[in-house]
Amino acid sequence: MSVQLIIVAAGVGARMGAPVPKALLDVAGTPLLLRTLSQLLGSGLFDLPPIVTYPASHQAEFETCLESAGIAARLIPGGAERQDSVRLALAATPEAAEVVAIHDAARPFVPAGSVRASIEAARECGAATVAIPVTDTILEADADGYLVSTPERARLWACQTPQTFLRAAIIDAHARALAEGYLGTDDASLVRRYGGKVRLVQGHPFNIKITRPEDLPLAQRIIKEDAWRTA
Repeated sequence: MSVQLIIVAAGVGARMGAPVPKALLDVAGTPLLLRTLSQLLGSGLFDLPPIVTYPASHQAEFETCLESAGIAARLIPGGAERQDSVRLALAATPEAAEVVAIHDAARPFVPAGSVRASIEAARECGAATVAIPVTDTILEADADGYLVSTPERARLWACQTPQTFLRAAIIDAHARALAEGYLGTDDASLVRRYGGKVRLVQGHPFNIKITRPEDLPLAQRIIKEDAWRTA
């Protein structure tokens, strides 16, 4: 089965407070988007040119970024919400793409083993997401900030990406969500909402999402130690 990579990079990164979209942020001398693409394309797991969503007003900057690295990717302007961006990217996937892996541009350290496991699981059961079991106790609060419940920790996982699907299954889930006017938290949850089964595959603590300025020192330390490449 041919495997298509979609990189979701249409967010402006308001929480980062940077003058450029987060995907173009310099991380130890390299734009975040290029670090992520380099890691994923270097795995040898993808047969088709990647599709990258971008903030509609920043096309030229994204084109320049990709050209500087010699990466032939298809750029798709994103929508108002992440879900809109993914739906637009899915519409650009060729029929030859039987499996689609959707990954956040802000996660540059995903181990190849986790990506491979998600692809294999999607081929087997239709949908998979990389995730890690939580180690902290999770508290559910009400609107006033009072404790409501403490979910059983053994059943809780923290979601990562990629989230990987048979192409037909994820396109169908997005079409049904659009028709219903439903906005979900992630793509795997959409598939689950409409009756699909989603396999959880083991992620890694290195697979952090760079979201706030305080995430940058941790990212730089991971890069310096270089251990993530063999995780």
